[in-house]
Amino acid sequence: MRRCNIKERKIASAIAYKSEDPAPRLIAAGRDREAERIIAIARNAGIEIVEDPPLAALLDAGIKTGDIIPVWCWEAAAKILAFVLAKDKR
Repeated sequence: MRRCNIKERKIASAIAYKSEDPAPRLIAAGRDREAERIIAIARNAGIEIVEDPPLAALLDAGIKTGDIIPVWCWEAAAKILAFVLAKDKR
């Protein structure tokens, strides 16, 4: 039996929330090298990075950059935004 090493694809998404919007918007998304670039930009800008593979997979499923995230992502996104805001207040 041969063994095969399959590397998981890296997925990254960035969301932002403005009070005039009903929910956060997807502001960046990418896979592999583009995902690494998104992560590097966030790190360099001092933006909090939260790993949430299920949410990243949902956001990678056909949502266009600039769109408000779909209702089924709101709870996960709210938890992440609450975590980031609480951390910012420390």
